Amino acid sequence: MTWNELSKAPLDKKISLLYEHAHFVMAIRYYRYKVNLYLLGNDYVEVFINHKQTLIEKITLLDHSHSRMKFYSDQIKLPSFH
Repeated sequence: MTWNELSKAPLDKKISLLYEHAHFVMAIRYYRYKVNLYLLGNDYVEVFINHKQTLIEKITLLDHSHSRMKFYSDQIKLPSFH
């Protein structure tokens, strides 16, 4: 399973595919979200959960240039992305 394949699926199918094919790495708090980070093949995928509504709002490929990377790198060592 690759991000390219996962990205084409509807949200409910993405959720089940992630749980079947990806490995949970860690979770962070980011504004109103709990963000779960998964490793899917060679790609890191973020799952944004609105914990107040108990709702998964979006699933995206990790943006390595986003300031949110600091929250991850403070806790674990991710491979360098160039």
